[in-house]
Amino acid sequence: MIKKAFILLSFLILSFNLNAQTVIAKYAGEFMSLGVGGRAIGMGGAFVGIANDVTAGYYNPAGLANLNYPQIALMHAEQFGSLVNYDYGAVAIPFDTDMSFGISAFRIGVDGIHDTRKALYDANGDGIIDIRNDRLDYSKITEFSNQDWAFYLTFAKRFSDDFFWGVNAKIIRRNIAEYNATGVGFDIGAFYSPIRNLYLGANLQDATTTLIAWSTGRNELVSPTLKIGASYVISEFLGGYVMPALDFDIRFENRRFASQFNIGPVSFDMHAGLEYSFRNLIYVRGGYNDVKQFTVGAGVKLPKLNIDYSFARFSQSEIERLPDSHRISVMLTLEEPRFLRKGH
Repeated sequence: MIKKAFILLSFLILSFNLNAQTVIAKYAGEFMSLGVGGRAIGMGGAFVGIANDVTAGYYNPAGLANLNYPQIALMHAEQFGSLVNYDYGAVAIPFDTDMSFGISAFRIGVDGIHDTRKALYDANGDGIIDIRNDRLDYSKITEFSNQDWAFYLTFAKRFSDDFFWGVNAKIIRRNIAEYNATGVGFDIGAFYSPIRNLYLGANLQDATTTLIAWSTGRNELVSPTLKIGASYVISEFLGGYVMPALDFDIRFENRRFASQFNIGPVSFDMHAGLEYSFRNLIYVRGGYNDVKQFTVGAGVKLPKLNIDYSFARFSQSEIERLPDSHRISVMLTLEEPRFLRKGH
């Protein structure tokens, strides 16, 4: 209850101070950086240089060209205990010999927030809030949700056997009480394999600066973020393979102390991850993400179905830390000859 009240207060303060203006909002797109998929999250979010499944539509649109069969992914996560609900779904379809199309959607919501703005009873009528005399009329307390929605439309193309490119068109919808906002943005990605088992990726998110327009008249601009990553597959390792991965988020928002390290206004945040697969049946993962959080995960591959789980803890202190975060995702691959990409 205390946490929900704190979130309510924070959002209301923000809402009441909005006015008709256009600003470069440093954290306006932060809700789009939480990551998707139990596999990638278990690896600390280091997935730009892997991007070989349907979640590439989020991490690196170019990687969607890696798919040879249609895939569907679903994820449910509870952030900070059950305070924040996070749901994600995506579909990707290979087309012809060299193209892929995908659509992804996710919702982040805090539900059941109590709204007491119209419930204050001014007992003495002086118009001043006096906790000794005034009180709340509980019959007038209502509830609302804070919801953030994002939809990604992805196109990817194989330029050659070792180089792919892709783009995202993003549609954003945000709601807090009676206020709402709509946004549009674009991502540009590249995926390259210079030698066998080495993969490099880059994703310029919000490439044209994403505009989020609020119903209050305030327009927020989300600055571009360059995400670069690499992964390398070490095969024939203990009956399977091991794959280390490393990503960097490069921002130009003058985050300074809010980032892991910076050079003037340019900030850098690292994601590092490791995946071990035993005979492509069982997966064990670990990672370190951009918010200085260690992650672990595991997965199992069944016929046509992958089930992945990840766990994250913000602090080791039992007194100060937020509740743990759990994410479970499933991915269905329509791995049948009739669905195979042409030419394969």
